[in-house]
Amino acid sequence: MVDYKKLKSGSDIRGTALGPDAVLTDPVVYDIARAFACFICEKLGKNPGQLKIAVGNDSRLSGERINACVCKALTETGMSVLDLGLISTPAMFMATLKDTLDCDASVMITASHHPYDKNGLKFFTKEGGLEGSDISKILEYAGKKQFLPQGEEKKAEKVDFKSVYAAILKDKIRKATGEERPLEGFKIVVDAGNGAGGFFVDLVLKPLGADTSGSQFLEPDGRFPNHVPNPEDKDAMEAICRAVVENKADFGIIFDTDVDRAGAVSSDGEEINRNRLIALISAILLEEEPGAWIVTDSITSDGLSEFIHERGGRHHRFKRGYKNVINEAIRLNREGKNCPLAIETSGHAALKENFFLDDGAYLITRLLIKMAQLKKQGKKLTDLIEGLKVPLEEKEIRMNIKAADFASYGNMVLEKLKEYAKERADFIPAKENYEGFRVSFKKGEGDGWFLLRMSLHDPIMPLNIESNSPGGTKVIAKKLYGFLKDFDGLDTAKLAEFIDN
Repeated sequence: MVDYKKLKSGSDIRGTALGPDAVLTDPVVYDIARAFACFICEKLGKNPGQLKIAVGNDSRLSGERINACVCKALTETGMSVLDLGLISTPAMFMATLKDTLDCDASVMITASHHPYDKNGLKFFTKEGGLEGSDISKILEYAGKKQFLPQGEEKKAEKVDFKSVYAAILKDKIRKATGEERPLEGFKIVVDAGNGAGGFFVDLVLKPLGADTSGSQFLEPDGRFPNHVPNPEDKDAMEAICRAVVENKADFGIIFDTDVDRAGAVSSDGEEINRNRLIALISAILLEEEPGAWIVTDSITSDGLSEFIHERGGRHHRFKRGYKNVINEAIRLNREGKNCPLAIETSGHAALKENFFLDDGAYLITRLLIKMAQLKKQGKKLTDLIEGLKVPLEEKEIRMNIKAADFASYGNMVLEKLKEYAKERADFIPAKENYEGFRVSFKKGEGDGWFLLRMSLHDPIMPLNIESNSPGGTKVIAKKLYGFLKDFDGLDTAKLAEFIDN
């Protein structure tokens, strides 16, 4: 018996899709798709025969199978279904726009950067991605077998939308630069990690004049044989950095599996990732929109905040989770605070001008426009982030919670830590803590900060530490360990190991 509720992962559905432990079997996927059909009819107030739904998948081995199940379930209700095949997650939202396919909703089959045996489903309407509460309702319907009656079955129509989506990006670069081939003279290498992002080379970069020789892992392969398609993965970033240096490229690009995240590499082989990536796109947007608010997740550095403020911006450090930062940016705009960007250190970047859609390819498009414009001034992209202070040391430690009710236990630890901090003169709590508890330390006391928080979904307390002085992260770790070591329900072994080594 499948516990559908356990397949919820934030605002997505995820589970094992291959092997003897597979949960996303054909019957389960079929039921989830039928539940979605019921949900979307209720949400939009339409009958199945009035709806047009797009379905697509990334390069995972189980992608085509799950795609076929979803298409079957939806067409059996009488819905019109467009099968977009191998495609990126952001393109699936674009398929809902009136000037493209004008679909009422779309279903993307992906599990982002997770292992090859995993898969999942994401859903979009014209308003954007579904919320976590919507996912709960869909899974509730699946568990109760709350489905629509079968209607007049239609046949899914295969559509090449990848070219349409690529043309949107390509045309934006041409319009912004005023040139047909604005990337002429640039050597740009792409690492798609055998995911869905290989299209960017042939359909975007080459037509704009870029030399893309040296690009790698462009062919879709759901086994991900070369490295995990993830800009946060150490091996993945080393691979694209190496490719840039070996090919003497001007710029490197890396996408995750479904292209909703991206990272970049400068001509000297240095990563433009995490805080540096946020600083770069922030610098571009703040030139265009002085005084704007930039929303990031909770683990961004103090140097980034200083960088944004020095350029006249407002840094709003919020919670982890791409939907969290996006929804917060939307809220700020509704309050009359101009916020053009919501971005996570993971590479999820959503721009207001692009429907607040987290789109790695669009983020890169924005960087390429600026790169082409700066070349005419004899400058480089990295000139925009000169002066960005980066921490001398940084460390993340993930501590398991052993208590059965891990959420309550973790929150209890945080509340007691807040009380403890009041007794410590060296602990300087952040003025605003939207997630977990962040504490800073002066020079000589650790010269940095820590953030202790709860994982979004797992029984884990991640601890992030940064310092601007040699050995500072261990100084801070020792201060915190003195408090945490007495909590029997929290496994502090990794923290102790870090301090001792």
